[in-house]
Amino acid sequence: MAETIFSKIIRKEIPADIVYEDDYVLGFKDINPQAPFHVLFIPKVRIATHNDIDNSNVDYVAKLHLAAGKYAKEIGEDENGYRVVMNCNGNGGQTVFHIHMHFLAGRQMNWPPG
Repeated sequence: MAETIFSKIIRKEIPADIVYEDDYVLGFKDINPQAPFHVLFIPKVRIATHNDIDNSNVDYVAKLHLAAGKYAKEIGEDENGYRVVMNCNGNGGQTVFHIHMHFLAGRQMNWPPG
């Protein structure tokens, strides 16, 4: 499996504006934000796509959701509401093949997204 930019961010080989970190998850600001708060939460293990989630790594996916909730509370957006999104493969909009959760908050979210 080819390495991704996220692996280098996890190892701190390239800079990122990190806003959350624990033993399982790293959260950093998106470089092309779509909301006042736009953070990518990534597991510290490589899971290429949503299709690759299985019993051996499902705990990492659960930790992404816990991290998003903790971060929302920390920035005071838990009661206002927020959006979490995961894309899968090309038609789903995935461009980096290391699963990641987009956390968006700080404005009214619309559907379709935008």
